[in-house]
Amino acid sequence: MTFENDQPPPRKPRVFKLDDISAEAEFEETLPGGGAVTSRRSAVPATRRLTVGDINRGFRFGSILLSAMAALASLAAGLWFTRFVSVALERQDWIGWVAFGLMMIIAMALLGIVLRELIGFRRLARLAKLRALVRDTIAKPNVEGERKAVAALLSHYRGRPDLAWGLARVKDHTGDVLEKGELLRLADRELLRPIDSESRRVILKSAKRVATVTAISPIMWIAMGFVLVENVRMFRAIASLYGGRPGVLGALRLARLIVGHILATGGIAMTDDLLGQFVGQDVLRRLSRRLGEGAFNGALTSRLGVVAVEVIRPLPYLDAEPLRVREIFNELLRSLRGSDKTET
Repeated sequence: MTFENDQPPPRKPRVFKLDDISAEAEFEETLPGGGAVTSRRSAVPATRRLTVGDINRGFRFGSILLSAMAALASLAAGLWFTRFVSVALERQDWIGWVAFGLMMIIAMALLGIVLRELIGFRRLARLAKLRALVRDTIAKPNVEGERKAVAALLSHYRGRPDLAWGLARVKDHTGDVLEKGELLRLADRELLRPIDSESRRVILKSAKRVATVTAISPIMWIAMGFVLVENVRMFRAIASLYGGRPGVLGALRLARLIVGHILATGGIAMTDDLLGQFVGQDVLRRLSRRLGEGAFNGALTSRLGVVAVEVIRPLPYLDAEPLRVREIFNELLRSLRGSDKTET
């Protein structure tokens, strides 16, 4: 028996999105006479939205055309060079002998480049192994481990005429030091402090060159290319001072490690704070716009050089004073202001 006032139970509140087309809607309707009819609306299958990429998807005939043309041009150049060399070598006159001599020179130069790169990678690997040995010794300090690490340092820098005095002092005092950590401090003070001073001069020279070329270069791309080449050359020079002179590929790998170290330690923000401090003191405002750009690029080069020393240095800074970008940048600004007054 049903009554007219009987109502279906109230629906519970639901939370849904307006664009949710996969939601199901259930409802009940009460018919006159007490019958209840329940109906379910089937969910509409969800479809992926159409994007611009779907409309533009297809064969890219322009890319295929350019790729095929580039491949054909490379093949033609290779065939032409091969044919030219084969014809020149088949000749029995002076042209053939000159071509043969040039080919031998090319082969020897390529072999020399490959050997130089392999030797450079080996030097970097040896320096990284030395850094790992020193790091393990510092993590677990003991006199025997420190002596082993210092012996590896002495072997690494053996035969360096600029470090002869420091090598002799470390050898003389190796057996006298009995406290933990003091032997590595002695090596840091006597062996690596002179190298740090020379690295500072290398960084300052590179920063000055970058700042000068950026200030006088009329084309931006020329300045950018010079900055790249100068930074790679600075990395090679710093690595050579610490006993790990790399080749070109090794220097590029070293540059990747340096940039990764900067990103990991937040060095870019430190450089921005440094530049903001000097710009806020109206140091660069007195210079021209080009000299200001040169000072900015010089500061970035200085920062990269200081990080390169931190990455390449076999010992962390224990007793020697670390290189500071602020001091190098101050000297760079003094040189730029002096050149600006001279031009004026």
